[in-house]
Amino acid sequence: MSSYVFDRLITQGVRAGQIPARTQEARNWYRDKAGEISRNSARPQRFLQDSNRMKSKVEPGMMYMFFYDAKTKDDLPYWDKFPLIFMIESADGGFTGLNLHYLPLRLRARLMDALYSLTSNQRYDDRTRLQLSYSILKGAARFSLFKPCFKRYLNSNVRSRFVYVHPSEWDIALFLPTERFQKARKQTVHADSARMV
Repeated sequence: MSSYVFDRLITQGVRAGQIPARTQEARNWYRDKAGEISRNSARPQRFLQDSNRMKSKVEPGMMYMFFYDAKTKDDLPYWDKFPLIFMIESADGGFTGLNLHYLPLRLRARLMDALYSLTSNQRYDDRTRLQLSYSILKGAARFSLFKPCFKRYLNSNVRSRFVYVHPSEWDIALFLPTERFQKARKQTVHADSARMV
């Protein structure tokens, strides 16, 4: 299913002359098309059926989706059961990442546009990654939207393998309705995030 969603949209885009991630026009085209996909069609379990995408660990600067069970869920006002992250760095017993689901779509797109300035190359192939660190994010005004997205994940609470998202698919994954917030509706989460930034 996940390959089908990504492959179908990329094929449509290429036919329409939109090469993934290369121009702002192309990014917007893919984001619009991904935003039209229904929540039912973007069920997280379907993304775990693509064995070619499954990874046992995350690498810095790459995008992933996975199931997560927050350790402190009883104390949290809400949390995302199926994060969409760019991994930042290893941390004691886990890793940190930017979970883009915490931002409403408009702000998510703005942050992603800023993050494109950190790509390691312009080929958007398997070697393309974001050159991320907490200090880079904190030190530049153009990344200020990262604050509600910065999360720490414990390896012991990851409940699936990691679904790798190819760099040419970042803009599609960005707008797919795969978030699974617990204890609050996404509108509440997004309103809180907008106030934070």
